[in-house]
Amino acid sequence: QVVESCVAAAGYSVGEFAALVFAGALGFAEALYAVKVRAEAMQKASEAVPSGMLSVVSRREANYKFACLEARKHCESLGIENPICEISNYLFPDSRVIAGHLQALEFLQENARKYYFTRTKMLPVSGAFHTRLMEPAVEPLAEVLKSIEIQKPLVCVYSNVDGKKYMHSKHIQKLLVKQVVSPVLWEQTMHSVYERKQGTAFPYTYEVGPGKQLGAVLKKCNLKAWKQYNHVDALEDEEAADT
Repeated sequence: QVVESCVAAAGYSVGEFAALVFAGALGFAEALYAVKVRAEAMQKASEAVPSGMLSVVSRREANYKFACLEARKHCESLGIENPICEISNYLFPDSRVIAGHLQALEFLQENARKYYFTRTKMLPVSGAFHTRLMEPAVEPLAEVLKSIEIQKPLVCVYSNVDGKKYMHSKHIQKLLVKQVVSPVLWEQTMHSVYERKQGTAFPYTYEVGPGKQLGAVLKKCNLKAWKQYNHVDALEDEEAADT
């Protein structure tokens, strides 16, 4: 019943492929192949430069642009040419992921208080995903998406790149490629999905898959919408079926 009456879908980063498969825009096998090509290309791009991602929770007065600018200047002083340090994920108010050269991220951790960052944590990933450091991954993904048949989604799917609904198949093809080098606008997507007239009831929201991180983010973005949130762990269901 939930699937039949679904009005919208969204996926975080690689989860966008799952959302598009669910919405009938991509075939499962083709999407899986595209994800494999994307992952291998992003891994290869990661190995070219020592880079990473830093999760940040900040006070209201934090200026992320200024912090990233100073971190890039620090990298330049170390002799790094064209350093990258930018926001790669917008999570919820006062929380961002910053990605780029490792030296820039280390600088931000060391100077966290100056920039009003209350908590910083390096993420266990191999590279600066969703930044320009992923440019070598663009072409391989673009090539594979050209060879895949993409349909118009049966339900609205929201893009990580601009937080808006995908319009047609060419739009999907273009933005899935752009997503690799663009920040994930998840906070903005949450506002787009749940925007409604005063007094209109919020829909039920289901997070499908391991972990409840997106539910935790929704709670911070929109408490009223979160009250209708449920988590479905696909693995639990499979294990139950096996016993």
